[in-house]
Amino acid sequence: MPYVLRRYKGSTFLLLCSLIFLPFVSYALTPEEEYKKIQQDMIEQKKKLGEAQKKEYSVLNELEQANKKLSIIEGELRISRKKLKRTESEIAAVNSELIKNRAILEKQTGWLKRKLRLMHKFGYSGDTILMLLSADNISQMMRTWKYLENITRHEHKILGNYRENLRSLDEKNNKLLALKEEFIVNEKHIKTKEAELSKKKRGKEIILSSVRHEKARHLAMIKEMEKASKKLQDIISESSKTDTFSSTGFSRLKGKLPWPVEGSIALPYGSQKDPQFDTPVFRHGIHIQTDNNSDARAVSSGKVIFAEWFKGFGKLVIVNHGGGYHTLYGNLSEIFSIVGDIIQEDQTIGQVGTSGILNAPGLYFEIIYKGKPLDPTQWLKRKKS
Repeated sequence: MPYVLRRYKGSTFLLLCSLIFLPFVSYALTPEEEYKKIQQDMIEQKKKLGEAQKKEYSVLNELEQANKKLSIIEGELRISRKKLKRTESEIAAVNSELIKNRAILEKQTGWLKRKLRLMHKFGYSGDTILMLLSADNISQMMRTWKYLENITRHEHKILGNYRENLRSLDEKNNKLLALKEEFIVNEKHIKTKEAELSKKKRGKEIILSSVRHEKARHLAMIKEMEKASKKLQDIISESSKTDTFSSTGFSRLKGKLPWPVEGSIALPYGSQKDPQFDTPVFRHGIHIQTDNNSDARAVSSGKVIFAEWFKGFGKLVIVNHGGGYHTLYGNLSEIFSIVGDIIQEDQTIGQVGTSGILNAPGLYFEIIYKGKPLDPTQWLKRKKS
C-alpha cells in the first residue's frame, strides 16, 4: 500500500478515536479534507524552498559586484576631477590674457585720443574730430574712417591692431564664459558622482556588516576566499611551469625588502580565531592600512604575470621574482603594469584602493614561495620605532 494512503488510514483511525472521546468537537477535518490540506502544505513548502533557493547567493559575488560598481564610479570621478583641474587652468590662462589685452587697449586708446586732439589742434575738421572723440566704441570710430586718412601708414597699422585687439578681447570674454559654464557642469557632475560613490560604499558596508553579524554568511565568505586563494595558487603554479623569467637573488632579501606602501598592518598574517564568531581563519598575507590612492610599489625586481581583477582580491598584480618566489598586491584602485612587464624594485605598479573585500583603503600583500604563503613581516624591513 502506498505510504501516503497508509498514513491517511492511520489519520482516519486517530480521527475516529478523537470523535469517540471528544464528542462535542465539531470542527475536525474529514480524511479527504485532511489529505487536501497536507497536499496544499506540501505545495507551500515546495514554493518556500524554491524561493529560498533563489535567495541563495555567493557573499563574494555580491561584494564583487559592489566593488566593480565602486571602481567604475571612482574612475569617472578621477576623470571629472582632471577635467575640472584643466578647466581651472584654462580659466586662469584666459584671465591672464584678458588682463594683458586690456592693458594694450588702454595704451592704444590713449594714443588715439592724443592723435585726434593734435589733428583738431592743427586744423582738421573740428566737428568730425569732436565726433570721433565722443565715440563710445571702435564701431563708431570706423564710420568716420575717411577723416583718419591723414594718419600715417604706421598709425593706420596701430589702428588696425586696436580693432584686432578689441575682437580678440571679445572672443576671450566669450571663451571665459564658456569655460566657467563648463566648470559649473563638471563641479555638479563630481558632486553627483561623489554622492553615488558614498551610496555604493554604504551598500558595501551593509554587506560587510551582515557578514560580520551572520555567522553562516561569514563562514561562506571564508570558504569562498579559500577557493579564491587556491585558484591563485594554481595560476602561480602554472606560471612557474611556463614562464622563462629567472632570478636567484630574492631568497637573500629576507628581512631587507622595502614596504610596498607606507602604512601599518591592520590584519596580520597566519592563523587567528575570529573574536565574534569563534571561527578559525588563516590569512595568507597582510592588509596594510594606508591612504586611498597611495602608490603601491614592487618590493623587488621581477616580471608581472597577472594584472587584472580577481574575485575576492579586487584589482590584483602578481610579480614573479624567480627561484619560486612571487609577490601579490591586491585591493588596488588602479593598475599601471601589464602582463609581461619587467619591473624594478620600488617601481609603482598601481594605486591603493578599496576594490577587495574590505571597505577601508589599504594594500593586501602576500609573499609566496613555490605555491606556499610566507609571513611577509619576516621579509619586510623592520620599521624604526
